[in-house]
Amino acid sequence: MSADRHPSSGSGADPVAVLVRRGELVESTHRVAYAVADAGGSLLQHAGDVRRPVFPRSSVKPLQALPLVESGAAERFTLSERELALACASHGGEPMHTEIVAAWLTRLGLDPSALECGAHAPSHEATARQLIEQRRPPSPLHNNCSGKHAGMLTLALHLGASTAGYIAPDHPVQLRISALLAAMSGASLAPPAIDGCGVPTHAMPLAGLATAMARLTDPGPAPPGRAEACATIRAAMAAHPLLVAGTGRPCSVIMAAAPGLLVKTGAEGVYVAALPERRLGLALKVDDGAGRAAVVALVALLARLDALDAAAPAIADLAAPVLRNHAGSVVGRIEPAPGWPSFDSPVACGLRQQA
Repeated sequence: MSADRHPSSGSGADPVAVLVRRGELVESTHRVAYAVADAGGSLLQHAGDVRRPVFPRSSVKPLQALPLVESGAAERFTLSERELALACASHGGEPMHTEIVAAWLTRLGLDPSALECGAHAPSHEATARQLIEQRRPPSPLHNNCSGKHAGMLTLALHLGASTAGYIAPDHPVQLRISALLAAMSGASLAPPAIDGCGVPTHAMPLAGLATAMARLTDPGPAPPGRAEACATIRAAMAAHPLLVAGTGRPCSVIMAAAPGLLVKTGAEGVYVAALPERRLGLALKVDDGAGRAAVVALVALLARLDALDAAAPAIADLAAPVLRNHAGSVVGRIEPAPGWPSFDSPVACGLRQQA
């Protein structure tokens, strides 16, 4: 596949990328579109319809955190690297997550009731069981987006804006984030929908999402302070992968196994990655929203880009997870479709590490 700055959306379906086998028979298939872009907006590789707008959901949290840094709010309120990592996180609600966010809010003169993300049970099973055993309901601190919302509250205080209603699309915090997303992606953003945590979510093409992730590694001649803000966010995520997701979670496992590589998931089968050494961005979307397929597709793409060793022990279970029945016996597996992704070697297609 040749590099293509403006691929047509096409009329064909996105390619089958992931197979689910029971025994040796293919029981289910998942179609995936993906884009690999550089910071100039050129697509180096893509498959499927990368011009169709998709909701990036939580995959853009590292981008949503940039105004927190480049505005001076992070410096003014002395945010730690751990707090900045949590501003980018979809965390599991473990104590290491909730305790940091609680202390952060206290330092701001706020408490968890200021978070407008709502409450849900922790996705970390042991923590969720502990809450049940203690007969304690989950709080907004357990919401996987509580760190992002703490960051938005910090920015609101810095701007002198109301902390109430900071999730509204016309709030100064959200207006800054929307402008940044448009600039980083190069996409024209339609009026937003509402994400699961209540903030606006802007649909954009996968090509634009991949470009935005590439610009996280190299924002170019951007507004003053953006390059430094991007470097700060990258450093926080790389230094604290467990805070970005949690124990056993794919984002944390992958970033720990490949230091410097940044990975972020979003709901409904979205993943993004940033390759700082190569100044590249990757975005993918599973058509049917299946998270199980998104992880397998991401690992296959990163391995094909020589950014990840899919055979490494820490990664192998993500690259081709086995399926077990209720007795614990292996009954199948999830794996990339044969020959997918089908592009030339990283060197041949222009993905050589830049000097």
